[in-house]
Amino acid sequence: MIDRLYTQMQAMQVLNRSQEMTADNLSNINTPGFKGTKVFYRMFQENVNGKTISKSVPMQQVNLEQGVLEPTGNEFDMGINGDGFFVVEENGEQFLTRDGRFHLNPDGYLVNSSGAKVMGDSGPVQLAEYMQSNGETGGNAMLEVSKDGTIRLNNKAQDRLRIVNVEDPAMLNRKGSAYFSVIDEDMLSEDSTGMVMQGYYEKGNVQPLTEMVDMMRNMQAFESQQRALKTTDEMLSQVTTRLGRF
Repeated sequence: MIDRLYTQMQAMQVLNRSQEMTADNLSNINTPGFKGTKVFYRMFQENVNGKTISKSVPMQQVNLEQGVLEPTGNEFDMGINGDGFFVVEENGEQFLTRDGRFHLNPDGYLVNSSGAKVMGDSGPVQLAEYMQSNGETGGNAMLEVSKDGTIRLNNKAQDRLRIVNVEDPAMLNRKGSAYFSVIDEDMLSEDSTGMVMQGYYEKGNVQPLTEMVDMMRNMQAFESQQRALKTTDEMLSQVTTRLGRF
């Protein structure tokens, strides 16, 4: 009966973790470039007091399905159609992201909404000439980003956005709502097949209806385990009381 209590408590912990992941997905529906988390369960066996007990542990994997590319008309907005991630640098660390809402900071560096510098083949992308051209001519410099990430200013190549791919998505570690990292950079490859779309940004790929259905199922399963746990506890209490009479 103790084993039954342990199993029921374990199931409730698994369902609670699953619910947390679902809630996180729903809270980031409107986060550009957000990639939802898929939940799956892996069975392990462990020895408890000489008995082998199967244990179900919730695991998470990033859902890399393509999000909708929303046109903005902003020449600094970038979306990736297909595989791949932009690389940004913040506080000395490099992260992967699908959020391509960029702009120029006062120093002419291409940055995201958090101020992280967007990386190119030659390091942080700097377009000081863009600002200088606008200041000198009083007009608009022509900025063009081709599908392979090459940045041209007035038809002159300046740099190329660094787009990387992750060989094994299971190795992605989420860092906040927009960033990812990998333990080993050897997992990254430069042969991404994704195409850069200038003037677009990628919406999150969370499906609200699917997440709401998952949330309801988790709640129902959790309540079912609660009732089962209460029943087991009452039975254990009765057995203990009866044994105490002898």
